[in-house]
Amino acid sequence: MRLGLALGYWGRGPGPDHLALAQEAERLGYDSVWTAEAWGSDAFTPLTWIAAHTSRIRLGTAIAQMAARSPTATAMHALTLDHLSGGRMTLGLGLSGPQVVEGWYGRPFPASPLTATREYVDVIRQVLRREAPVSLDGRFHSHPYAGADGTGLGKALRSITHPLRADLPLLLGAEGPKNIAQTTRIADGWLPLYWSPTRTDVYVASLAALPENFVIAPMARAKVCDDVAEGLLPVKAMLGFYIGGMGHAARNFHADLMARMGYEEEARRIQELFLAGRRQEAVLAVPDAFADEISLIGPRERIAERLDLWREGPVTDLLLTAPDPHTLRVLAELNS
Repeated sequence: MRLGLALGYWGRGPGPDHLALAQEAERLGYDSVWTAEAWGSDAFTPLTWIAAHTSRIRLGTAIAQMAARSPTATAMHALTLDHLSGGRMTLGLGLSGPQVVEGWYGRPFPASPLTATREYVDVIRQVLRREAPVSLDGRFHSHPYAGADGTGLGKALRSITHPLRADLPLLLGAEGPKNIAQTTRIADGWLPLYWSPTRTDVYVASLAALPENFVIAPMARAKVCDDVAEGLLPVKAMLGFYIGGMGHAARNFHADLMARMGYEEEARRIQELFLAGRRQEAVLAVPDAFADEISLIGPRERIAERLDLWREGPVTDLLLTAPDPHTLRVLAELNS
């Protein structure tokens, strides 16, 4: 199982220690470093900065949001950074949800998310293969554009720049069972939002037909500390925000996932509190047990025991949101 460093997206401003953590992860032998985006900083610019200050570590987006760019624009970002980094780029994509797609990007959330995702990936694959001009008679991502509000003058084009790798790895963030199953068919890997090594049965049906060399790369908070309860607080804060605030009360993919993992009543309670403006109560309502099973928190010996559980399953890459060099070093030692 390879280790990666997940830096996420910025909060109020740039993460002042992100570059230093990425360089330390490379020095410690970590395989990859990942950036993300929500409705603030973008995923590609920080990753390019990291690429310029590292030499070996692989670079990934976990995730870049599909609604933020057309598929050809996303392919341009990926192939450009792949060239500049000497072939270190991995493209991780996600559809997000209606609240973000319509509220931030000002676009309609697709009526058929699976079809929209499949078409998006198809276009990117065509750009990277560069075998012919991009052409797709699609419902959401037609190339050339075929909508009634267009001019009809669009021309199918092939990338001017030759991609460095036609097989640049493409991973998808997916939460619903059908979406995960489709991911195993159209992508090179899957980026789970929450992964519990003790509840892999949740995903058995969706992962029934795994291709060879398929990547499964969940994210997990890691922190070497003496007080487990205190160490879990940032995990609970993240869960409270995602489950309570990253979606509408009637349509929240994160809350639905928590429910499928055995915490349905708790997920609905977190939503209720968060949407009522009682955010601190929502965080405290996150069960310690759930926060604990999807993270690696505590003294070195405890983390070592729990890390064995992650190795036993199908996970190929563990992407750690590790906030300090000491935790990075301990995890590297334990995984060696």
